[in-house]
Amino acid sequence: MEFLDRYQQIVAEAITKYTFKDKPAELYDPMNYIISHGGKRLRPIMVLMACDLFGGDLKQAIKPALAIEFFHNFTLIHDDIMDEAPLRRNKPTIHTLHGINVGILSGDGLMLKAYKFFEDLEPEIFKACIRIFTHTGLLLCEGQQYDINFETQENVTYDDYIRMITYKTGVLSASSFEIGALIARANFKDAKAIFNFGKHIGIAFQIMDDYLDVFGDQAQFGKKHAGDIYENKKTILYLLAREHATEEERKELDHWYGKKTDNIDKVYGVEKIFRRTKVDEKALRLIQKHNEIGQSYLEKINIPEDKKKPFAELANYLLRRES
Repeated sequence: MEFLDRYQQIVAEAITKYTFKDKPAELYDPMNYIISHGGKRLRPIMVLMACDLFGGDLKQAIKPALAIEFFHNFTLIHDDIMDEAPLRRNKPTIHTLHGINVGILSGDGLMLKAYKFFEDLEPEIFKACIRIFTHTGLLLCEGQQYDINFETQENVTYDDYIRMITYKTGVLSASSFEIGALIARANFKDAKAIFNFGKHIGIAFQIMDDYLDVFGDQAQFGKKHAGDIYENKKTILYLLAREHATEEERKELDHWYGKKTDNIDKVYGVEKIFRRTKVDEKALRLIQKHNEIGQSYLEKINIPEDKKKPFAELANYLLRRES
């Protein structure tokens, strides 16, 4: 995965270059804090990879790539506030350290800074990228609202869930690839193909996220174990469990998901049903299904196979996270 190291280095150097030095420090220091704990910075890397794939100038893509990273971290700050999450990437969340008000403001600041990072693009490309970026942001908000609705909504279907994770996770990966392609002036057909590749890889990634929440190694995952169960999240594990549970087990699931509590018995009870219904195996099969759909879109792009190889490698890498 040497290509990933190269892109990560480019993104890391750009983040260092554009570290916020503005005042007041109480606003900008938390913004620097979450950016500095940036994990693998996959979404800005996706911008750079797509730009490279279609023969674009990486220098033109670096600031838009940072825009994606800033926007992504804005969503994480607000997501952590909504979920009352104490940890992000094994570090205390911003609202835990500085309070909810600072969390909201620093998240808003990151979003607005993200928009400024498109300003150097030529007018036609700027307009196209901003249209995609704004639409992506709106879809992400819709996905987040669906996710919140599901906590109290009795009947959540598989299609409801796929729409929610597509909006909440899939489209940001998809748009990252598409923006990189547009900066490289790829044609419409190829830009949409790389968008759909990213969408299905993003869906698979989110299903893996749901899987690791319960079946992953907490130290590797960097989040509270079974946080989705505590929060009554109607994840793919829950939906598969309900589909394959006995009537008695469905009643037990309804009981636990009818209340939001930190009772450890809730986690034990729900996990027991998850394991009996083998939702771990079923979720892993769905991950592979969406990976294969994504790869089929990659194959449609009329570019030499050796240039597409890193994309397939990236997808497989994302879906082999520690469990």
